[in-house]
Amino acid sequence: MAYLYETHLHTAPVSKCAVSGGADYIAGYKDLGYTGIMVTDHFYNANCGLDRNLEWKDWVNEFYRGYEEAKEEGDKRGLDVFFGWEETFDGRDDYLIYGLDKQWLLEHPEVRHWSRGEQYAAVKKAGGCVVQAHPFREREYISRIVLSAGCVDAVEVANVGNNNNKTFDALALRYAKKINKPMTAGTDIHDAKSITYEGVLGVYLDKKLTSIADYVKIVCNNEIAGLKVDESRFVFHGTESVSLPVDIRDEEDKITGKSWKEVI
Repeated sequence: MAYLYETHLHTAPVSKCAVSGGADYIAGYKDLGYTGIMVTDHFYNANCGLDRNLEWKDWVNEFYRGYEEAKEEGDKRGLDVFFGWEETFDGRDDYLIYGLDKQWLLEHPEVRHWSRGEQYAAVKKAGGCVVQAHPFREREYISRIVLSAGCVDAVEVANVGNNNNKTFDALALRYAKKINKPMTAGTDIHDAKSITYEGVLGVYLDKKLTSIADYVKIVCNNEIAGLKVDESRFVFHGTESVSLPVDIRDEEDKITGKSWKEVI
């Protein structure tokens, strides 16, 4: 038996760009046969809707609200809900963090000021994992692509938020294979009305998660059983390219100087 999980989901008002509250997603995912979802709201340096002038304790409590609302409804309907977040660096590259909790955040206000390398080291020390989200996405607000090959445990290779631009997913898949990292898929959903069988992605696991720590182990051990994704998203013709400059960063978060074509 395979267990299906959404890995990338945003709630309002925690994520500024989200439309639906945490509880709004539960019925839709339950009806589609998902075992659980992971709430990954935009974090402090991302598109977060929370007041950054709040005291850190208050900010963390507000940030946790989207997850808590989803968890309460999930418990009622029999859908597992887990906590994570999505952090952004320089308004360009995004990372999904799994395995840490509210108490950890309360004890680490310095998380707001970390580099990619500092984030990775701290998350790993605490028993979590880092997944680079939609690494080849191009948008008007993104000035360059950053491939953080040395500071991630896995790569999100399929993402509905890429607006069905299959080039982004095809490149991400080849990139993950080239740097030998596990692969995930997530919807990047912001609106519960988008929940349709064709409109949501996820990962298949051989075992039911009892905690988010289980998912961290599965990712780090490359034990994801499969991806819920249309394989047509990964067709590579050899002509796919990028229009933005690309930085490839190592385990110390330093630019390597490599061309993006060297990791595809």
